[in-house]
Amino acid sequence: MSKRGQIKMFKYCEKCVMPNTKPDLFFDEAGVCDACRSAELKNTIDWNEREREFEAVVEKFKGKNSGNYDCIIPVSGGKDSHYQAYMARKYGFNPLLVNFEATKRNVLGQKNLENCRQFGDMIEFKKNPAVYKKMCLEGFRKVGDHEWPNHIGIFTIPIRVAVQFKIPLVIWGENSQLEYGGPKASRMRNVLDRRWLEEFGGLLGERVEDMVGVDGITKEDLVSYCYPLEEELKDAGITGIFLGYYFKWDARPQVELMRRYGFRVKEDGPIEGTYTNYENLDDALVSIHDYLKYVKFGFGRATDHACLDIRNGRITRDEGMELVKKYDGKLYRHILRDFINYFNITEEEFFRVVDSFTDKAIFEADGNGRLRRDEEGNLIKIYQNYDS
Repeated sequence: MSKRGQIKMFKYCEKCVMPNTKPDLFFDEAGVCDACRSAELKNTIDWNEREREFEAVVEKFKGKNSGNYDCIIPVSGGKDSHYQAYMARKYGFNPLLVNFEATKRNVLGQKNLENCRQFGDMIEFKKNPAVYKKMCLEGFRKVGDHEWPNHIGIFTIPIRVAVQFKIPLVIWGENSQLEYGGPKASRMRNVLDRRWLEEFGGLLGERVEDMVGVDGITKEDLVSYCYPLEEELKDAGITGIFLGYYFKWDARPQVELMRRYGFRVKEDGPIEGTYTNYENLDDALVSIHDYLKYVKFGFGRATDHACLDIRNGRITRDEGMELVKKYDGKLYRHILRDFINYFNITEEEFFRVVDSFTDKAIFEADGNGRLRRDEEGNLIKIYQNYDS
C-alpha cells in the first residue's frame, strides 16, 4: 500500500482524538466515532429511571441467598472497584470482594487494595507465579500483551468464586465498549457473560487451551483461567451486570468521592504514559501493556484519557491534541528495566518482540524497514495531523 493510500485511510475522530485504528471502533458519515456518539447518548438517558432499575435489582437479590453474600464485586483496589464496592454497600448489599492478584503489585496498589476491604470481606486469589510468568511471556511473544493472563483471570476468578459459593449476582464496573467505543450491540448490553468475555475480554484471538504445553504448562495448571461451564452457571443462577448501565459513569467525580473514603492517587505526578494520576495504580508493569497498544494502533493511555475528558466537556479537542502529543507512546527506561528483570529476558528480545508488533504504516521506518526513533528512543509517528 502506498503512503498516499495509508494517509487517506488513517484518520482521527472529528470530535475527540481517537484514531480509526482502534479495534472495533466505528466512524459515522460525519467522521465521529461511536464512543463520542455513546457519550451523547448517555446525556439523553433518564438516570433516575436507571437508578430505580438498580433498586429493583437490589430488591431481587438482597437477603435472598439463605444468609450468604448478596453479590460479588470483582476488585483490583483501583478507583472503579472502590466505587463498585461503595455503591453496593450504599444500596444495601452485603458484597463479597474478589481480587485476582496483579502481575507485579506495587506499594500503592497494595495500600488501595487493603483500603477497599472497608466495604466488605475479600478473597484474594494468588496465582502460581511460575505458571503465570510463562503465560505472560507467551502472551507477550505471541499476541504482544504480557497482561494476557491477567485479562483472563480478572474475569474468570470472580465467576468461579460465584459458582463455588453459589452467589448469583456479580457487579462489574463500566462497560468498556460503551465508554471507549465498540459495536452498538455490545455498547447497549447490560450483561457480562461468556460471549462478552470472548469478544471483548482481551483474549486477542488466543485461547486458554492454547497455553497447554507452553514451557511445560499443563491443563491442570489452567483451571483458574477457565470460565465455568454453562451448566455450572445455570445451576448457580449467575448474572453479571455492569454498574455503568445504571449510573452515569464518570471517573473524575468518582475518584474524588472515593478519595474521601481513603483511596489514594499517585501524588508525585502522573502515571507513566498519560497525564492523569488516578488509574492503573496497582501494577508496576502496566505501562508496558499501554506502550504495546500504542505501537500496534498508534494511540495509548493518554489518548484514552483525553478522549474521555473531551467527551465530558473538561477540555477542548485542541487541548486534548497537545496532551496526547506530550504523553502518549513514551517508553520509560526504569519500567523497561523492571520488565526485563521480572521476566528474565534481554533488552534485545524485548525490542525484537515490540518491533514485530509495531505497525509500520503508522510509524516511520528507513529504507530497510527499520523503525526510526527519536533521541529519547521513542518511535516517530507519521500521522500527527488531527485535522485530516
